[in-house]
Amino acid sequence: MKYFSLPRPGAGLVLGERDAPEPGPGQVLVRLHGWAVNARDLMILKGFYPKPVKPDVVALSDGAGEVVGVGDGVRAWSAGDRVAATYFPNWLAGPGTPEKTADDLFGSLDGTLAEYAVFPEDALVAVPAHLDYAEAATLPSAGVTAWRAVVEEGGVFPGQTVLTLGSGGLSTFALQFAALAGARVIATSSSDEKLARLRELGAAETINYTTTPEWGLAAAELAGGGVDHVVDVGGGGTIGQSMLAARVGGHVSVAGVLTHEGAADPVLVLVKQLTLRGLTNASRETFQTMNRAIERTGLRPVIDRRFAFDDVAAAFKHLESGAHVGKVVLESA
Repeated sequence: MKYFSLPRPGAGLVLGERDAPEPGPGQVLVRLHGWAVNARDLMILKGFYPKPVKPDVVALSDGAGEVVGVGDGVRAWSAGDRVAATYFPNWLAGPGTPEKTADDLFGSLDGTLAEYAVFPEDALVAVPAHLDYAEAATLPSAGVTAWRAVVEEGGVFPGQTVLTLGSGGLSTFALQFAALAGARVIATSSSDEKLARLRELGAAETINYTTTPEWGLAAAELAGGGVDHVVDVGGGGTIGQSMLAARVGGHVSVAGVLTHEGAADPVLVLVKQLTLRGLTNASRETFQTMNRAIERTGLRPVIDRRFAFDDVAAAFKHLESGAHVGKVVLESA
């Protein structure tokens, strides 16, 4: 089988070949058919990721495929089941703890960018039947984190206003989930063309943050005094405007850190009585809940471009360009 590994952060991916693994007791062998790339993957490749990454780690955290074998004692899965791997294999339910989140794919553990991989029985979820494998591969990171921000933690309900930032995978998922919940979505981007696409996806209002640098105040005005929820993926460069956008008593979910420059005045948290919450993925239980909702509603992830398994370098180049709306994925032939 073929696989891509990273000798060390900053070294670049290496294509290798080896025998397909055999599932041990309690393990499941999956033939992977779809993968998604994330901003975190780029951070690891460039050597900027703050957590330890094991040498020669198999790349990527997001993958989906078909069960082709099970080890002794496995009862939950059988050959032919369509599954996706969980980002934190040990976070099964409840709040995240240091113990549950200590191990992660494409970090302390091998990731998914291989034709075959073994996973613990509890580290997989069934994927919605109407999604193909590449679509299913977008769910373990961007999908689950957006669901937690909007639904599980945010508790968005009809009539509320949600602000999403940019057109990446997590933000487009947040837009879709908020719109499904009956919320009014305000979306930002630096591209009028992307803003038009975000309106097609359900955004009621859009703001070009290049031509409107004070986009937080603009969003607050559109919402009649402040938005109920902000899903912030920018980090230091956007959090100040996100807090300005939020209403008194509003909720800001920090679900990504794409920029580190900039500073925010914590006085806003006090004066506006904001709930500011950081989110890093979610439990297997949350993943399963989201998948049931996706299957029930027929929601489809937004795919920007599909690349072949061997074209992972081109996929990362496209992701890094920022030209995408939605997710960048890989798929097998």
